[in-house]
Amino acid sequence: MTAQLTEPTPGTWQADPYADALRTGQGPLYLRRRDGWLLPLEVERWCAEPDAADDTLLARCTGPVLDIGCGPGRLVAALARLGHTALGVDVTPEAVSRTQRAGGSALCRSVFDPLPREGGWGTVLLIDGNIGIGGDPAALLRRAAELTGPGGSLLVEVADSDVDERVEVYVEDGNGGRGASFWWARLGARALDTAARATGWSLYGSWQTAGRHFVQLTR
Repeated sequence: MTAQLTEPTPGTWQADPYADALRTGQGPLYLRRRDGWLLPLEVERWCAEPDAADDTLLARCTGPVLDIGCGPGRLVAALARLGHTALGVDVTPEAVSRTQRAGGSALCRSVFDPLPREGGWGTVLLIDGNIGIGGDPAALLRRAAELTGPGGSLLVEVADSDVDERVEVYVEDGNGGRGASFWWARLGARALDTAARATGWSLYGSWQTAGRHFVQLTR
């Protein structure tokens, strides 16, 4: 099965349910597994200003910051206001447009495509479940290592339970709209630690706030 785990094609996240939700800033929106299990996606939070939990991330950002899967860009825009050089990367044009309208810089590009400052980012972000991109955390962690400069950090939001799964999912809006299926991963802190050590990262710290769980890794 590992050979099938690839990053979602750009068309996956340009499907109407996701793009429409970003356009309006409202859900409902879900990831649905083939067995019917639903994971609610927090569109309203993503499209709002950074909250108290986000502030704990912003405070840990040093140097130029790359936000992988930036979505509508709340973190990129906030970092720019704080004086950071910050760039968001997302495969969804609507996400990139919202980021730019919010005052942030973003590229409509896959994280696995060539990116600016390869090997020179001080902090790389994988927030809002984006450790799941492509359903292959090891590949994503290796790519993040290529992007991060010596001594740089990777900030990852993990699941609040001890989970380690790679599943086929699709985006749906709860009203009959759905996108194409793709592979996704969900990791808790323990599973992330195992995957990180296997790909050359070291655990620097972890914290919880407002029901969200974060881990900081270093090169």
